[in-house]
Amino acid sequence: MRRRKTGGTQQADVNLTPMLDIVFILLIFFIVTATFLREKGLDLTPPPPSPPDAKTETVPTILIFVDQDSTIRINGELTDLVAVRAKIERLSAETPNIGCLVQAHPQARNGIVVGIVDQAKSAGVKVSLTGSAT
Repeated sequence: MRRRKTGGTQQADVNLTPMLDIVFILLIFFIVTATFLREKGLDLTPPPPSPPDAKTETVPTILIFVDQDSTIRINGELTDLVAVRAKIERLSAETPNIGCLVQAHPQARNGIVVGIVDQAKSAGVKVSLTGSAT
């Protein structure tokens, strides 16, 4: 007697529909229940222009220039990052209510500029930043 070979192997199909349903339900649940945080950013709106006949008060200013090689000049005098705070404190002691303007070249290292701003703020002087075209 011959044995007959039974036809083909059985293939098991996995039904993915219930799993996809659960995934979509969870996705909708997390979207609906998520709280969206509103991050605070910098206010970049410029101040309103002053009237043309208003008197502008000139404030004595310390000019700190950082060139493309990241060398630092305070009022034209060459200095390094360590001596910035001492020079700012000396100039602010000589002239009360003095301000500080940091002018940085676009190629200057950001760490140097941030260090200068930190040193000026720790010396108790108001600081303004500006870029340099050259």
